Amino acid sequence: MASPFIEIPVGDRLVKVSNPDKIYFPEPGYTKRRLVEYYIAVGEGILRATRDRPTTLERWPAGVFEGARMATREDYARGQAGMGAGKSDAFYQKRVPKGAPDWVRTSRIAFPSGRSADEVRPTEVAVIAWAANLGTLTFHPWPVRDGDVDHPDELRIDLDPQPGTDFSDAVRVALGPARELLDELGLTGFVKTSGKGGVHIYVRIEPRWSFTAVRRAALAFGREVERRAPAEVTTKWWKEERGEQVFVDYNQNARDRTIASAYSVRPVPDAAVSAPVTWDELPDIGPHDFTIATMPARFAELGDLHAAIDDTAFSLEGLLDLADRDERDHGLGDMPYPPNYPKMPGEPKRVQPSKDTDNR
Repeated sequence: MASPFIEIPVGDRLVKVSNPDKIYFPEPGYTKRRLVEYYIAVGEGILRATRDRPTTLERWPAGVFEGARMATREDYARGQAGMGAGKSDAFYQKRVPKGAPDWVRTSRIAFPSGRSADEVRPTEVAVIAWAANLGTLTFHPWPVRDGDVDHPDELRIDLDPQPGTDFSDAVRVALGPARELLDELGLTGFVKTSGKGGVHIYVRIEPRWSFTAVRRAALAFGREVERRAPAEVTTKWWKEERGEQVFVDYNQNARDRTIASAYSVRPVPDAAVSAPVTWDELPDIGPHDFTIATMPARFAELGDLHAAIDDTAFSLEGLLDLADRDERDHGLGDMPYPPNYPKMPGEPKRVQPSKDTDNR
């Protein structure tokens, strides 16, 4: 008979793991216990990526099986964003779950709607293990620290391959125009796989700019990369306009938009993880080379390849100057925000081009 729960020591804590033999990834047969043990094995790395950051939990308590799906906005409206008959199989937890241990800290954050919430704020590896027991596969930390939740300390560059392109295209953009621009601006980028098909580049920045300014800097970065490789790169927000190009998702820097953290497990059949890599090895890897089975040994051998990310915080002034130039010399203003945002100052009409009757 399967054990109803076990207790695993994590630092000074004992973390309870219920139904440890429950299969979370049917193809390789990985269990919930395997998931929790993975996060403990890479604890130093996942904690560096999430420590003191309000963090949304992407929970898959039923596991990753064929037909499993993430909750939609309609599910939330119907009150069906949790487990049970007729409900979604996965959901984003933006508020600390009820019954959390008293050693699970939180941060108060504000959403674009004006509402607020207390999100989980990891402070020790035990918090990560506790969240994994709840079915958390992916951790989505905000780019802010608890001491100042309105001024990001990370610029996040998301290179997202569109249909007709793949990971190798994102790698080519990262190693070519993206890295060239970082070098010219004097910025150090830390690169990782997305765990799916994309490439992420993080730059530690001084926490003195608003979300709006950081997003503006990300858009300027994307536009400059697009100018250098117009056949390969796009910053077009509407999918129908992107074509077979790599999309630089500038909106990942908007308030309440998050990216899977380094070492996060992704809800894909082979349990791939978002893996920090070196720039030198980027050309020779694949998006699924790193899983909960292979990453612990790599981490034990190499440690955290993002360990130096906090050594230097950079200025955004160069990118903001570039944004000013785009507006002044090229007439390039703002671009659309995600659909859940209120209309933002300076934002163009937020309507899909094919549905824009005013321009027909």
